Amino acid sequence: MSTTPAAPLAPLPGPFNPDAVLDHFLGAMSQRGLTLFPEQEEAILELLAGHNVILNTPTGSGKSLVASALHFKSLCAGERSVYTCPIKALVNEKFLALCRDYGPENVGMMTGDASVNPQAPVLCCTAEILANIALHRGDRSDIRAVVMDEFHYYRDPERGYAWQVPLLTMPQTRFLLMSATLGATEFFEKELTRITGAPTVTVRGDRRPVPLTFEYSETPLTEKIAELIQMRRAPIYLVYFTQRSASDAAQALMSLNVCTKEEKAALQEALLGAKFNSPYGKEMKRWLRHGIGVHHAGLLPKYRVLVEQLAQKGLLKLICGTDTLGVGINVPIRTVLFTQLWKYDGIKAAVLSVRDFRQVAGRAGRKGFDDTGYVVVQAPEHVIENKRAEEKAAADPKKKKVVKQRAPEGAVSWDFRTYERLLAAPPEGLVSRFEISHGMLLLMLSRETDGCRAMRQMIADCHETPHKKKALRHRAWQLFRALLERKIVEFLPKATAAYSDVGPALAAGREGGVRSPVDDPGRRQAAALPPSKLRVNVDLQEDFSLHQALSLYLIDTLPLLDRESPDYPFDVLTLCEAIVEDPEQILRRQVDKLKTEKLAELKAADVPYEERMEKLDEVEHPKPRREFLYDTFNAWAAAHPWVGEENIRPKSIAREMYERYLSFADYIRDYGLERSEGLLLRHLSQTWKVLSQTVPDTAKTEPVIEMETYFRELIRGIDSSLLEEWERLRDPNFVAAETADKPERPATFDITRDRAGFRRLVRTALLGFLQDVAGGDWENAAERVGGGEGEPRRIEDAFMRYFDARGRFQLDPEGRSTKHTHWDATPDTGEWEIAQVLVDPAEQNDWEARFTVSLDQSRAESRVALRFVDVNEIGR
Repeated sequence: MSTTPAAPLAPLPGPFNPDAVLDHFLGAMSQRGLTLFPEQEEAILELLAGHNVILNTPTGSGKSLVASALHFKSLCAGERSVYTCPIKALVNEKFLALCRDYGPENVGMMTGDASVNPQAPVLCCTAEILANIALHRGDRSDIRAVVMDEFHYYRDPERGYAWQVPLLTMPQTRFLLMSATLGATEFFEKELTRITGAPTVTVRGDRRPVPLTFEYSETPLTEKIAELIQMRRAPIYLVYFTQRSASDAAQALMSLNVCTKEEKAALQEALLGAKFNSPYGKEMKRWLRHGIGVHHAGLLPKYRVLVEQLAQKGLLKLICGTDTLGVGINVPIRTVLFTQLWKYDGIKAAVLSVRDFRQVAGRAGRKGFDDTGYVVVQAPEHVIENKRAEEKAAADPKKKKVVKQRAPEGAVSWDFRTYERLLAAPPEGLVSRFEISHGMLLLMLSRETDGCRAMRQMIADCHETPHKKKALRHRAWQLFRALLERKIVEFLPKATAAYSDVGPALAAGREGGVRSPVDDPGRRQAAALPPSKLRVNVDLQEDFSLHQALSLYLIDTLPLLDRESPDYPFDVLTLCEAIVEDPEQILRRQVDKLKTEKLAELKAADVPYEERMEKLDEVEHPKPRREFLYDTFNAWAAAHPWVGEENIRPKSIAREMYERYLSFADYIRDYGLERSEGLLLRHLSQTWKVLSQTVPDTAKTEPVIEMETYFRELIRGIDSSLLEEWERLRDPNFVAAETADKPERPATFDITRDRAGFRRLVRTALLGFLQDVAGGDWENAAERVGGGEGEPRRIEDAFMRYFDARGRFQLDPEGRSTKHTHWDATPDTGEWEIAQVLVDPAEQNDWEARFTVSLDQSRAESRVALRFVDVNEIGR
């Protein structure tokens, strides 16, 4: 197999010719040493003929190559294509792979967390992003080909709607649906043909390029791993079903001699350029240098990408991961080892489904790497221990009868028969999970054409039962009314009378022959509105979003806050946090810390043991403005019965970080969240999106906007690994930014153009510098201000004079107040001078830190070119 990177495939010039496209593509694949299987050839021919294809072949059988052929066909035809899948990690991987295949200028990516080259002719995105495009543009979208990888996610209870929406609303598009575990596909063939008007073909195959060998193991886990390594069956993917278990396993396996000296030296060299600058980085680096990787959603994306890259180079022997690694990520694995056959899915603990088992097992054995893939299923640990005890007892007649161990409390039992069933049974059927939300409705009503009619049609076409469709129509109308009442959607003046005639009747969905604008298409639409009479409120910000279920509660409650209060920005943030999902692990750590502090307090007060335990049971995670939130939500929910089981979730994570002005690393260390860095990043991202996209601009005071800027820059600075990788693909001489205040931006972006926005960026950079100084992190402080050799020591010496005089400075809300930042920022000059008053505990506030900012350099580098000058008493 060639290791030389292939040159990107350039679109063929001239008029589109399917035969020429096929010949060129097959020739390019042949040069790469790839020979197509019959199933691949059949699928590609059907796609070139303009048909929809459902590709149901085993993992490792080359479905990605078929997808690549569809993208190439679209490029040659001058059309736009999309690759979509369920998880961001797989989107990231496919994005970089397609950049290599077709050139980075032709490929873009959107995941909700990151956006790179989004107008490119080939777009990689999560299923939710494609669903949003389909809802907003529908048959007017310029997308002509869609690859839906891991299509079995269609049955996901929370996200299944995203897989169904494009199928219902994009008749101009040809679809390639791919999965190794689809089951029956006749329904999808019929529906795709009906919606798109093009024939739909299912291409099936049971042949794996690399056959699998299955084993049920009753050998203790560590011994089994050592045995597999000795038998040259590494790399081994150890499948766990909690992030904690995966991380604990990596630590426990450090006692094994996994790699040779030569292999460790190769790892050492491969890790030279890697950054491990988060609190968890030290552990990750230690494991990786030993040949052990960890891969789960609790990690920062850059660490997951690093594990994938090292595994692709054949440098890792063991990867301890959750089942998310089974979702198509290109990591060469020879052996998949299941540590158990059950998992907790957030609702209940149960034995794995046949589909889940097959998806993960299918990762074993990769073409070009292995002749055989191995799947090992460990028997329950207590069963293995009992067997060992019985063997020892049998070997020693004098030994007493063995007392058998039982399964741990809460564990789900499985045995050899469970294993046999998972091997033999067919995958479960795909069940529709279609739902309606405010965000979905808003996107449809934002169409240039009749959004109400489109919504009616989508509900009529969806894959639900007639009874469920009726409930969906009713819910859609309730949501529609709520949008009207808040003027998020409004009728133009000419339509006012038409609406007032039917308004009361529409509340019930049907009364006196009048039906709602989102009712079924087969009935007379007395209230149907021409598209020109309905619009989404143009006063809302361009990226306005209602994707959280309780977004309307947020909008209704914001006016009840006191805008003049100094706590207004924090209260806005509290509302944003209260409508996003709870990161349970972080909240548990908050409770643990509060209980520890409370216990020390109670012990010091000699409170009796029983009373101490009662008081500890009452401890909850912080819930700022809890009474306000509960009272306003209860009143709001009573007036909006469609809310159903949704509830408000008061918490303080982002708020605590901002109030205390903790860095990401400080917060991780404070709560011992090293193994959940990715979870904290995800929560901050979700909260920032609500703050940015759902809080209307009219509710944003200057402190709120500055807070929004702070979180945007914080999130961007934590992990920009994907954007840096794309830049390297574009320019081999690219040098990545090193610090949080140097986010990468397009070269044409003038960071100084919006002076108010630039001032916020300057304050964010300046306060970040002071945050590092307060923590004694002189190296990072120097990097923030572009310091060279000797700068950390200069900064330390300068601030020691202040610390000797005033002890410390505060970065609480008062310490960060804009009144303490003084600007000499004449617009015509190329350099600004800034003085930041340092607020001390005694409130003497008679020292200041002085900085300069070069506008020319900031424009040239698309970052705040901040320089530290000195610290002095004011007036000296």
